[in-house]
Amino acid sequence: MSELVTGDAVVLELRPARLPSRALAAAIDLAVVFCVFILVSVVVGIASVTLDEAAVAAIGVALFLLVLIGGPITVETLSHGRSLGKLACGLRVVRDDGGPIRFRHALVRGAMGAVEILMTFGVVASIASLVSARGRRLGDVFAGTLVIRERVTAKRSVAVPPPPPWLVGRFSQLDLSAVPDELWLAIRQYLTRMHQLDAGVGRSMAARLADEVVSRTGIAPPQGIPAAAFLAAVVHERQARDARRVFAGGRGASSAAPVPVGGAPEAADGTVGSAGGVAGSVGFAAPGGAVAPGGSGASAGGAGSGAEEQKGAGGSSAGFAPPG
Repeated sequence: MSELVTGDAVVLELRPARLPSRALAAAIDLAVVFCVFILVSVVVGIASVTLDEAAVAAIGVALFLLVLIGGPITVETLSHGRSLGKLACGLRVVRDDGGPIRFRHALVRGAMGAVEILMTFGVVASIASLVSARGRRLGDVFAGTLVIRERVTAKRSVAVPPPPPWLVGRFSQLDLSAVPDELWLAIRQYLTRMHQLDAGVGRSMAARLADEVVSRTGIAPPQGIPAAAFLAAVVHERQARDARRVFAGGRGASSAAPVPVGGAPEAADGTVGSAGGVAGSVGFAAPGGAVAPGGSGASAGGAGSGAEEQKGAGGSSAGFAPPG
């Protein structure tokens, strides 16, 4: 596996292609290119019967450059590194950093390929690929590219780690409709790989993603909750809502959680809260008894009574148990 690391210290799981698969892909590409070259040469030869020998020689050189060299360069540029042979063998040309190649990369690879593949019958390319730790030929070295395997054995997907028990259900009334799918994907990728990251990098990424979620929802979580735990709780809440919508059979379930039917939460003094205090807020209790924007003081699932109970049990004033 290629040891490519991004700026966020995430290892890219790229599998470099080795000589056998690359040789098969190159043979397919050369066969197609030579067939096209022969057909074009026949057509041009018939059309240039009346021309002199110098003109015919110039046309032959132009055909060689345009078809045998320019053709592969054009195909790799337009297909972002997937020629016909590479597509058949499940290979692709990428940059050293894992990104798609551009015209300059394809140009250098094609120019070097004319020397190490066409003029030496692939001997130089084979030796360079065998010597290289990542199976690169000279064209890849000069162009800064790498041929990888796209079709690999599927691995079991990594599950998102669950949130701490004291955070489950705390965000059941948070409006998540404004959070885009791209942000959900970024959060999921972070949660599944956070143990692979450097501690400082992981904390900064979690804080940045949590700020994105807060900016989309408009409500900040109570103080004292780690950013990673907050992200895990929000993802868990979204998954729970999706599961409820699926099991409800499409009965028009909204993004907000349903109001509990077992009665309003009982306060610490024994009184029963009103229905408006339960269903009319999406805020979270802030430290010191203040209410975050958009809320009326009651949080999801009876968090108001939970706050009093947490106080009595030595918990935080925000109604959340302190991070373990």
